[in-house]
Amino acid sequence: MEALVCRNLGDPTVPPEGADGSALWLSRDHPIPQLKSRTSVRVRVKATSLNFANYLQVQGKYQEKPPLPFIPGSDYSGTVEAVGEAVTKFKIGDPVCSFAALGSFAQFIVADESELFLVPKGCDLVAVGAFPVAYGTSHVALVHRAQLRAGQVLMVLGAAGGVGVSAVQIGKIRGATVIGVARGSEKVQFLKSLGVDHVVDLSKEEMSESVKGFLKARKLKGVDVLYDPVGGKLTKESLKLLKWGAQILIIGFASGEVPLVPANIALVKNWTVHGLYWGSYRIHGPRVLEDSLNELLSWLADGLLTVKISHTFGLRHANLAFAALKNREAIGKVLIVFDEASPKL
Repeated sequence: MEALVCRNLGDPTVPPEGADGSALWLSRDHPIPQLKSRTSVRVRVKATSLNFANYLQVQGKYQEKPPLPFIPGSDYSGTVEAVGEAVTKFKIGDPVCSFAALGSFAQFIVADESELFLVPKGCDLVAVGAFPVAYGTSHVALVHRAQLRAGQVLMVLGAAGGVGVSAVQIGKIRGATVIGVARGSEKVQFLKSLGVDHVVDLSKEEMSESVKGFLKARKLKGVDVLYDPVGGKLTKESLKLLKWGAQILIIGFASGEVPLVPANIALVKNWTVHGLYWGSYRIHGPRVLEDSLNELLSWLADGLLTVKISHTFGLRHANLAFAALKNREAIGKVLIVFDEASPKL
């Protein structure tokens, strides 16, 4: 099978041609993974998404550092190609989705049946490949951790990115007043099309003044929940907009700068700071993940959620996919999609 293999830590935007020193290598004859147990399922991958964690992991900058070589990739969708003799939940041909610590940047992946989710009828199987990590992160953060309620004010930094779009949509489902922060008119117009109540265009206006003006016009006291996948200066500026008792969701640091939240101000204003490393729930809270994704898939089937796909690439152009992510060109998610010409067993 074809698989994208990380042989050296480095820049994933370099073409994966296997040259000496390149981080990624496109293997065209990688061994197809075999079933590991009686409850194993082999999935023919249809689509897999890029997350910022994948970008960091190939560079060796992520908190989890797998030994070399490894196949990157986390969330994916596809169809069941083979099942172990004790598998009861799935049959060959079923459309499924899931997430893995590694391995989805390949034409086949093996998972235990307990880790797979049946894709509801009517859902786009390609789009679902971008679903578990981004939407799962935002759902656990907003619903499980912050317990976002109708009438509260949610502010989303990086609102047009992969997790940002999912946070915006979930915020609207929960009945919150949503403020989105993005850069550029195209992203602003897209967020408005999602029903975002106020969008800040960082290319044209100063965030604090824009948000304060909106809050004053709506007679709102401040932001109740800050959803922050960006970090850096935006986090520091956002803290000035939080009300007493606000909650801060630390999702990631796309800016490359880890911010400091002053403990003295958090004390005085009774803020709650949530660190949200979604992947760790696989070990410490698997039931939370299962319940979360089941609810999300039901929302997707009911048309309450729409997965925005910004760019799609074949595996051989994975470097271009990483470049789109790195350069913040995406509005929504970036996908690697496999065609139907993948090998048959």
